[in-house]
Amino acid sequence: MPTVLVVDDETPLRDLIRAYLERDGYTVVEASTGKEALSAAALHNPDIIVLDLMIPEIDGTEVCRRIRASSDVYIIMLTAKADEVDRVVGLEVGADDYLTKPFSPRELMARVRALLRRPRAQVAMARILRFGDLTIDVDGHEDIDGRGHRVVNRRRAGQPLERWPQRLPLDRGRPPGRVGHVHRE
Repeated sequence: MPTVLVVDDETPLRDLIRAYLERDGYTVVEASTGKEALSAAALHNPDIIVLDLMIPEIDGTEVCRRIRASSDVYIIMLTAKADEVDRVVGLEVGADDYLTKPFSPRELMARVRALLRRPRAQVAMARILRFGDLTIDVDGHEDIDGRGHRVVNRRRAGQPLERWPQRLPLDRGRPPGRVGHVHRE
């Protein structure tokens, strides 16, 4: 089951959130300060973080900013700060969702489940397929040179790389107009 890091300096609130999460089968890690949150995030690599903004040592906004600099973990801000400017700042520094106290534990659980249904960025990376000297960038964002480096508008001997004019069979389920890029090495 996914791991959830719960960061709040109020022990009764952490206990309540833990009870709901564990009841649904999640593994729960707790932290009560910003420093503990950063350490726990690095050590446990959680799937989602429920983060209070007003925590000691390092505030939740800075914790979110630091975690977001190196991770795509889902972050739900859970805080008493209900002003629009606080919500906007929280989302701008990298939170995926924002829930104000007092809150419904059932709503928090629904938000956790909703976020975990979305693919994380590292899971949604470009797919590159290789068959002998044929390289296919299935997602079609950029070309690949002979050394495996991504390059934009790659040319060989001054000529653009060959592109398939029709959709590849590998592109099933893609929006129209999105095709994979193909070239031979």
